[in-house]
Amino acid sequence: QVQLVESGGGLVQAGGSLRLSCAASGSTSSINTMGWYRQAPGKQRELVALISSGGGIRYADSVKGRFTISRDDAKNTVYLQMGSLKPEDTAVYYCTWRYSVYTYWGQGTQVTVSS
Repeated sequence: QVQLVESGGGLVQAGGSLRLSCAASGSTSSINTMGWYRQAPGKQRELVALISSGGGIRYADSVKGRFTISRDDAKNTVYLQMGSLKPEDTAVYYCTWRYSVYTYWGQGTQVTVSS
């Protein structure tokens, strides 16, 4: 089992910044992919960004150039630095950890961007 604890969500004005963190604990593997998805009201959960233990990174087109994902393997933590936030970025952001057939999710953290 892997436990994920997210932090850093909140309310911010359009154009502002927020930083999300997600710490993994439990039966973690050094080989893994961590990242973020989000789900807005009435919409499906969608990919935001992923980063592998090998350094590969993937972003959704909607956040490229505005969001930066990074990780600290010594702390088993992944970060999402969000900038130039827009009202359409409002959603619950979920941390994910995956290895092989195993996928785990955090409880989610709310990000609200006011116009």
